[in-house]
Amino acid sequence: MSEYLIFQILLILVFCLAIIIFPTLLVIPAPYGRHNRPGWGSQINASLGWAIMESPAPIVFAFCFAIGNRKTEASSFLFLVMWLAHYIYRTCVYPYQRRSRRKQMPVIIMLMAFLFNMINGYLNGRYLYTFAPEYTSYWIRDIRFLGGLGLFIIGFAINLHSDKVLLQLRQEVKKDYEIPYRGLFKYISCANYFGEIIEWLGWAVATWSWPGFAFFLFTVANLFPRAHQHQKWYRKEFPDYPKKRKAIIPFVY
Repeated sequence: MSEYLIFQILLILVFCLAIIIFPTLLVIPAPYGRHNRPGWGSQINASLGWAIMESPAPIVFAFCFAIGNRKTEASSFLFLVMWLAHYIYRTCVYPYQRRSRRKQMPVIIMLMAFLFNMINGYLNGRYLYTFAPEYTSYWIRDIRFLGGLGLFIIGFAINLHSDKVLLQLRQEVKKDYEIPYRGLFKYISCANYFGEIIEWLGWAVATWSWPGFAFFLFTVANLFPRAHQHQKWYRKEFPDYPKKRKAIIPFVY
């Protein structure tokens, strides 16, 4: 079996997973964070688990860049910078900003996310630096690249700012969870998720690739249901929760 055939099988698998997990997570919240609950086996420190499960994405992608044959164009370097900017933050910064460092997460969730990030890093990195048609020097002037890069930067900024709002709120109130009101949290319960969805939409557009689109679709399938579950949790825990606030898309849902 050739590597390219394996690549195609894995790509189809990601699309299939997205289709499966969307309705599943609408009914059964993924058991980590505020939705963690007994019955999911051994637990690990949540900050450590988060760092471990995110780590394959930057490592595998950077390895694909190193062994690939598409490294000389500016677009190849910019794709690397975009990917690493997100995942170095998610792996090395975000887990250790968390105030509740004694929280636990199921080992099985960490392992599943670890496996997905390994596959996803491979699909995107191997495509961009080996299997894709060459991104010429003109690509960085293409409207798809420029528009996608703009969306990625906007989404990343929203994601960083929303994480900062939640961190500051927990430091101020000395509790794990409270109602946020700053930034896009005025309009949606999960501004951080909204930012991440915008990021990976930008990535899909900038790369104009099936692996990029598969990752965007998987992100939506994962984060939309989680935002829905967060919204239900907030309304249950806080009777004064803003009634007009949407879950993840301002003024829409």
